[in-house]
Order: sequence, then structure tokens, then C-alpha cells
Amino acid sequence: MKLEEKILGRLKKKKELRVADLVKETGFSRIYINKIFSKLREKGKVVLIGKTDKARYVLAEDKSLKKAKEGILSTKRTLLNKNLSEDIVLDELKKDTGIFLDLPDNVSAIVDYAFTEMLNNAIEHSKSRKIDLSIKREKDSINFDINDFGIGIFNNIKTKKKLKNDLEAIQNLLKGKQTTAPKKHTGEGIFFTSKAADRLAIKSFHKSLIFDNILGDIFIKDTKSVKGTRIKFVIFLKSKNNLGKIFREYTGDSFEFGKTSVLVRLYKLDTDYISRSQARRVVSGLDKFKTIVLDFKKVDTVGQAFADEVFRVWQSHHLHIKINIKNANENINFMIKRALVGE
Repeated sequence: MKLEEKILGRLKKKKELRVADLVKETGFSRIYINKIFSKLREKGKVVLIGKTDKARYVLAEDKSLKKAKEGILSTKRTLLNKNLSEDIVLDELKKDTGIFLDLPDNVSAIVDYAFTEMLNNAIEHSKSRKIDLSIKREKDSINFDINDFGIGIFNNIKTKKKLKNDLEAIQNLLKGKQTTAPKKHTGEGIFFTSKAADRLAIKSFHKSLIFDNILGDIFIKDTKSVKGTRIKFVIFLKSKNNLGKIFREYTGDSFEFGKTSVLVRLYKLDTDYISRSQARRVVSGLDKFKTIVLDFKKVDTVGQAFADEVFRVWQSHHLHIKINIKNANENINFMIKRALVGE
């Protein structure tokens, strides 16, 4: 019996085979066995599933492929950042693992979008020679980590935007539609990913920015020194998040990215109220939008200077932009109304 026929016969019974199994059984060399499997792959008879020590061959049939993939629910890879394409990496993960099998449509769309956007950022912005990634499907969630070893996202923004520190860089990033490479990017990737994820953490050097959509809050924390940038994304399989709905919420009728939400309390640094200089940081770069939502959650009051800078000075130069207010108490509303009437 030819070895090809023997392999196909074994696969019908055993469902999967490793090269090492046949080397041990037949006494043929690994090189020879690999050549036979390559011929079978070219004929469309078998498919290679998994990488390195988890690599095995299965029959090129839907049932066999699915059953083999169901046992591979996590993987780690180190990618060389040269001629790297995020969509090809995603396709390979889908081919080699069962992580993406039978996902709810909304979760599948979000994972595809978030993974390619975050990996693209590492490829094009980090200047890192290599990128480590891991992705895992848990019982109730999917999570992935993308780690580069480059210049760091906050440091990159700080340098390109000529900002004073990492905190100002984080504030700039939170506005959305901010990018250090305007000819290539619109700055939407992190913004929309942060809205679609159940949890998204961005760590770089000494700061960690955490979007927790389960709690409905954003956190900035000091962290142990992390070289480059680490992205950790989590979404639950029962998530009701919908990428299309999120896009529509932050776009106009022409589907242009024209709306952003700014959590004002993140600009409250060392003062008891928010000043004019902080107001300038809040509105810096927001002239790209048609609608701005200023969220005053957990802010007790604002200074008259802040209200005047945003609602009189800045608004008078951007009459085409609509400012909506959210979670403002009576003290804040009083200051805003005072600024609007010019008192």
C-alpha cells in the first residue's frame, strides 16, 4: 500500500495524525513524511492544523476540520515586524485554531475589528522589530494580548504632539480621531475598539489606561515599567455590544466619524476645580468633529474660567460644532449658563 493511501486510511479512523506518529510507525524520515503530506495538501486531501508541537493533519472535510480545531482554543506567536499584514495574521489564526468557531455574529465582528486595528497600530506605529501576540477563548469570553517593544504609544503621542507628559498624551488619545500619522490613519481604531470591548487595557512604560465598559468607567493607573505597548482586549461571548450600532452612534448621516465623547473629570489634575488651561486641553483637537459630548460624571463643579473658555471663547470660533452636556449637576449648569449669556 502506498504511504499516501495509508495516511488517508488512518485519518478516516483516527481523525488526525502528526508527522512524528508516522515516523515512529513506518521508520521513514521526517523529511520524507513531510513531503508526502505536502503532496496530499496540494491535492486538497488533507489540511494542516496548529503550529509547532500542536501541528497535526486532518482530512480536508468540514466535520474533521471543525473537530480538530475545537481542541485548539489558545495560541501564542511572535511575529517579525517586516512586511507584516494584520488581516493575513487573523486569517491564519482562524485557519489554525477553533477560537473563532461558532461565535455570535456581533462578537465575531468586534473581535475581527479590534484585533486587526490593534495589531495594525503595533505594526505601523511601534517601530518594534517583533510583536508578541496571544489569543485565547475561555468558557465565557475571548481575550487577546498584543505586545510590542517599541517607542510606546503614550511617548509617541507626547513626542509628535509636543505634549508635556504621558497624562496629557492619554488625554489627547481619549478624544478619538487623534493620530500621529495623519496621512495614513484617521485615529479611529482605539476609539471604536474602546467602545466595543468589554474591557480594554493599554499599558506603556509607567502608565496604564483602562476602559471598563462593564463598570462604565475609564481608569488611569501607574504601572510597573512596560517597554513598548501592551494591549489587552476582552469581550464576553454573551456581550450585547454591536459594532454597527457603535459606528452609527458616533457618525453622521454620511457615516463620517463626526462625534466624540470626552470624560471631563480626567482633566482634573491637581486642582479643586477645572481651570481655563485644562479647558484648552479638553477642546484641543476637537474641531474635527461635528458633535461633542462633554461628560461631567463625578465632577462636582467647574471654574468660571473653564466654562468661559469652552462655551464662549472656543464655541464662538466653532459655531458649526454642537456641544452636548451629559451628567452635569446644577453647579456646573449654572456656570455654563453664565458663560453663555456673557456675564
